[in-house]
Amino acid sequence: MTAAEPAAAGTGGPIRPGGLLDVLNVASVVLDARGRIVLWSPQAEALFGYPAEEALGRYAAQVMVHERHVELVVKLFADVVRTGQSWAGAFPIRRKDGTVRLIEFRNMRLLDDHGEVYALGLAADRPTLRQVEQDLALSTRLVSQSPVGLAVLDTDLRYVSVNPALERIDGVPADAHLGRTLREVVPLLDADALEAAARRVLRTGEPVVDRAAVGRTPADPDEDHAWSMSLYRLEDARGAVLGVAVSVVDVTEQYRAGVEAEAARRRLALVADASARIGTTLDLERTARELADVAVPELADVAAVDLLDAVVAGRPGTFGPTESAVIRALAVRAHASPEALAAADPPGQVAAYGPDRLVTECVRTGNPVLVPEVTDDDYVRIARSPEAAVLLRRSGVHSYLAVPLIARGEVLGALDLKRTVNPEPFTEDDLLLARELAARAAVQIDNARWYQNARTAALTLQRSMLPSHPPVTGGLEVASRYQPAGATTEVGGDWFDVIPLDGARTALVVGDVMGSGIDAAATMGRLRTATATLASLGLDPAVLLEHLDRITSGLDHSIATCVYVVHDPELGQCRIANAGHLPPVRLRVGGSPELLDLPTGAPLGVGGVPFSTTTVDFTPGDRLVLYTDGLVETRRHSLDERLDTLLALLDGPGRPLEELCDLLLRTLHQPDNHDDVALLVARARERD
Repeated sequence: MTAAEPAAAGTGGPIRPGGLLDVLNVASVVLDARGRIVLWSPQAEALFGYPAEEALGRYAAQVMVHERHVELVVKLFADVVRTGQSWAGAFPIRRKDGTVRLIEFRNMRLLDDHGEVYALGLAADRPTLRQVEQDLALSTRLVSQSPVGLAVLDTDLRYVSVNPALERIDGVPADAHLGRTLREVVPLLDADALEAAARRVLRTGEPVVDRAAVGRTPADPDEDHAWSMSLYRLEDARGAVLGVAVSVVDVTEQYRAGVEAEAARRRLALVADASARIGTTLDLERTARELADVAVPELADVAAVDLLDAVVAGRPGTFGPTESAVIRALAVRAHASPEALAAADPPGQVAAYGPDRLVTECVRTGNPVLVPEVTDDDYVRIARSPEAAVLLRRSGVHSYLAVPLIARGEVLGALDLKRTVNPEPFTEDDLLLARELAARAAVQIDNARWYQNARTAALTLQRSMLPSHPPVTGGLEVASRYQPAGATTEVGGDWFDVIPLDGARTALVVGDVMGSGIDAAATMGRLRTATATLASLGLDPAVLLEHLDRITSGLDHSIATCVYVVHDPELGQCRIANAGHLPPVRLRVGGSPELLDLPTGAPLGVGGVPFSTTTVDFTPGDRLVLYTDGLVETRRHSLDERLDTLLALLDGPGRPLEELCDLLLRTLHQPDNHDDVALLVARARERD
């Protein structure tokens, strides 16, 4: 027995009412040709109040009809028996208990196999009948006029009833639904999930309310729609399962509004993210990488940041409509698109893009280029070479967008975007978002570009001013290093010098001009030149610093620190004067490294503060380490801690001077240090 089949009689006790006739409680009565009652149903007993033993054999008019209508009813009965034509009507009756009820009658003639005539009377309480008729009519109108799609599925999940609203939603006539399954009627929906939900409702009886479904139907096969679906199990009065009722409400507008609101929220979040992540440093390549990282995968599956090579070099980036664009790739990022990544120019590469290329059009005109649906012809215009076009096609690039990077009215380059994994094409909303990202990033990129050019110029100037000394001079073996500041700051004014003097003596200088950039580098060059000139005069170190102090005071409020050392191999001594600089470290043969205890002195440029000279022993094998504060100072540690670390490193096994310089820089100089480092190490040689 299936769930839809009624229980058989006699298998489990009395059968509860389960049909329309049971609800109406229709009474049946059979009369012979003379109008006497020969059959009397239990429902007749309940309706008229007479038990069968009191009704059978009596004239029906005496039992079933109000006395006011006896003549009319007798005439109607005679007409039915004579003509065989049925009649229907409503008459009041008087029950056995004296109460009056309005009853709906249906009468018809019956013939048995002997030709005898009988009359069948069917009677039901008229108010009950009218209520059922009203309920049925109301239910029918509710279903047919409801704007909500309604359907009934049987236990095999095949349509047995569909209202007009669902016809419109599905775009399929009602008769084309009947007997078919969900997947047969609406194949573009996720039928597996919907049928699984319906079977669960059939099995458990637990309804599913407001289940979201998104897809397409024959009513609109080109656009996604959204529906809210509710499912509940249908049972008859006896509890037998008949099937599943389904209601469907089109919520496409709300769904699209929600999608648009979510897209707007994500766009705002992406712009906010870009503001926080792009331009964290003044490094040009890193700023470009930050832009590419923000764009992938939220906006595109592949992003490339390209600048005109002339712009990178600080020249105007304009070119004519028939000229190629010479572009330097700064950054590229891809999400699950290795072939598209392989088609892109690697960072640092300079390539010429012909005048017909889309990125060339973008940077020449300063206008974005949007290709929502990429065709075979478009691949050639997107890629730099035919080989790259093949890779783009194989990678599944289906949508393309390029927006110019414009800062201070100048086109710097382009943000190049492609979609491979994301199936949606670029839209006008995506274009607006890309332009917003490009506008924010372009200013940061331009700042980094100008900073890099200025820093390169300052670094070139500074390096040109630093000495190129021989490894051996006078009585010393010498090694040195200069390490520019990190990319986040400008070049500083650190310097060192090794100056040969008469009598095999050697002057060693390490200094640091406060400030950064071109001005600091220029001041450093002037002080170095002045120091070399004064050193040639054989001045005492303290006297030399006094002269430098006066010179520095005249250089636009410049301040510098400096330590000046004169080594005399004949005497085995060093004479040292300090102008506000960190003390040198001396390593005696067989001893531990020590910070020389020198009068600190005032920085150069303060003026009016005397300097003093200190003499220390410095014999063959001894080493002297001079350095600027960029080697040891950090924001996270105290200066004493860092100086202790320096001494600990120098206390290790003896190393060649070049190796010792590398060790000190590698270990002590922090990547985030915002200061230059000048380092000078000297060892006293045995006399020839």
